[in-house]
Amino acid sequence: MHPMSSPEEPDRPGGYALPTGSLHAQRRAMRELEDADIHLLGDAAQPHEPAKGRLKAAHSARSPSTRVYVGDCRDVLAKLPDRGEVDLIFADPPFNWDVPYESWRDGMSRAEYERFTFDWLDGCIDALSPTGSLWVNIPDDTAAEIVVHLKRRGLTMINWCVWHFRFGQNRDSSFIMSKVHALYFAKDPDQRIWNPEHIMELSDRASVYADPRTMAKDQNKGLRLPMDVWYGKYWGRIQGNNRERRHQHHNQIPEVYLERVILACSNEGDLVLDPFLGSGGTCTVAKAWGRRSIGIEHSAVNAKSAWERIQGGMVRKGAAATPQGEAELNRRRRPD
Repeated sequence: MHPMSSPEEPDRPGGYALPTGSLHAQRRAMRELEDADIHLLGDAAQPHEPAKGRLKAAHSARSPSTRVYVGDCRDVLAKLPDRGEVDLIFADPPFNWDVPYESWRDGMSRAEYERFTFDWLDGCIDALSPTGSLWVNIPDDTAAEIVVHLKRRGLTMINWCVWHFRFGQNRDSSFIMSKVHALYFAKDPDQRIWNPEHIMELSDRASVYADPRTMAKDQNKGLRLPMDVWYGKYWGRIQGNNRERRHQHHNQIPEVYLERVILACSNEGDLVLDPFLGSGGTCTVAKAWGRRSIGIEHSAVNAKSAWERIQGGMVRKGAAATPQGEAELNRRRRPD
């Protein structure tokens, strides 16, 4: 099946449709990407012929690299040379809220969207290594369906976390939405990659109450693992003049969120994958912390922007990392 889908193709619900007004920008971006480490797939590379066979990787599996594939993630995942070797997947899919993405046909029927969701989830499961983990960033609408599907496919839920933010859309018909779910699954809960020592944060005893007992501990002085509701400094939605903001992108994930996930669930040199690369945050954070990464993005315009961000590096590296030393502990303490 051709990676481009349309509403007239019920056997392949969902898909990417290039708006007529963006074709020139798409083609210009593709030309500009020719010399970058961007691999072209499907419509973005071959407008009149579907992609066939396995994708050719420009780097060996062991070399440090960042790769961006342009195409439908369902097709790219099926052809990855690294299938079964990905250590961590972070997925932030379109929410089906009629957002005017650069090349995504948002606003599908409920049945279409669920089918699309289960298709890309299955592709991610097949891409994971035996010790790999999958994180999905998703709102209330589809969280329960995703949890049930992943459990039926044999994955184990480790945590159902919540990303809480204060900048929610005002409304008077119900309580204001101020959260997104961060679903954490693993193929093997006993063999999964897990680095709690890399993501410790100051406990309330240390940061609020200055309890001398917790600061006097031999190990993890004043520290504990984060709780499962995530909020605080740098955790807000990326809006306005935020230094992390990429102006042509919708709904960016803050670096501190991605950093926590990547540090906790992968090691240096591991392979991290994002099937909905968007602004490039996942690969940017992965590269900054010495991970190999693969990003998949249908829009060539977005892929070019993401590649530029990846090369530019993180804005707030270390915001989610365990404080090191007395000076950083003191700096991170909240004012009395």
